[in-house]
Amino acid sequence: MSDVHPRPITVKEIKAIAERRLRKPVWRYYVDGADEQLTAGWNESIYDQLVIRPRILRDVSTIDTSTTIFGKHYDIPIAISPSAYQKLVGHGGEIDMARAAFASGTNVCLSSNATTSMEDVAQLLPTRGPEYPMPWFQLYFVRSRSITQALIQRAEKAGYEALVLTVDTPLMGNRLHERREPLQLPSDLSMANLTTIKGGGASKGRLILNAETAAEAAQVVRDHPDTLTDSRLTWEETVPWLRAQTKMKIILKGVLTAEDALLSVEAGVDAIIVSNHGGRQLDGVPATLEALPEVVDAVRDRIPILFDGGITRGSDVFKALALGADLCLLGRSALWGLAYDGQKGVEAVLNILERELWRTMGLSGAVSIKNISRSMLGVRRSGEGFGIARL
Repeated sequence: MSDVHPRPITVKEIKAIAERRLRKPVWRYYVDGADEQLTAGWNESIYDQLVIRPRILRDVSTIDTSTTIFGKHYDIPIAISPSAYQKLVGHGGEIDMARAAFASGTNVCLSSNATTSMEDVAQLLPTRGPEYPMPWFQLYFVRSRSITQALIQRAEKAGYEALVLTVDTPLMGNRLHERREPLQLPSDLSMANLTTIKGGGASKGRLILNAETAAEAAQVVRDHPDTLTDSRLTWEETVPWLRAQTKMKIILKGVLTAEDALLSVEAGVDAIIVSNHGGRQLDGVPATLEALPEVVDAVRDRIPILFDGGITRGSDVFKALALGADLCLLGRSALWGLAYDGQKGVEAVLNILERELWRTMGLSGAVSIKNISRSMLGVRRSGEGFGIARL
């Protein structure tokens, strides 16, 4: 039975529908952050600390929301970031998510912990021109190099454009809700890419999460030497090893500091993603929006800077672009669309954000993505007099 409600016209309205439809354990798995959930909350609230400084008497009769990443065309500067177990959310899971991205002229990143295989996602996507990107594959680098290598080779063979290495998860954050009520995959679902881990459970990393002592955690590592995320990765060895395995673009996801942004450039990666894992890893780190400026200033246009964290409005996208992001990624907001109406629901989220961004650009005097600049943002003064401080 479908919910009786008017057609939603904001992402927050779609989120409310998703909360009603999803089983409570599934909803909590996706919405909750780590520990006190400070960072998870900051990711959304931080946008309200910035104001837009609109420019007037500019011809905004034609507004172009398109952008280019790795020489590929994006109709909108918004793509979909990886998230696990999308068939839990409903409908066609990862297939619906990817088809919605392609229908909207943008891209999707498939999770290592997907409930649909990378081959099925790639094969079931519609054909589009070579000027558009192919999907990206997010990699959790597990301790077994042979398993990791096999995943990379499968992704390249299936036609994926980029490998997105998540670097902020050497071990799982303290997700209290998962410790109290561990998420269980139904028996008919499994990690379709990590075929060594069958349905009926979730990530082996949760075994460390539930360990009571460091000694217990160490024993978990000894008991599962292959499938745990590898906590031994270093700058010196990791990127060169990946380069030796694939011709795909290499993107690091989870950069929050200028120091690591500079190391990313020096390592020769193709792009970075400013991300705090949706506040699900280390609580108390900055909201991604407030970490973005120092990363942008360090990189200085040498590689693309992608961004995720708390986007629910087109004006959020505008603010991230103004601070220097080249592309914004949706996590939870895309999942709420999937819960709402499958592929059509994800398309609805993307359409809402595109229209809100278009309107924000027109009302602020930016006719293209390149026209959006940091000078268009300000912050209300606090304790230093009245007015707006320019960034």
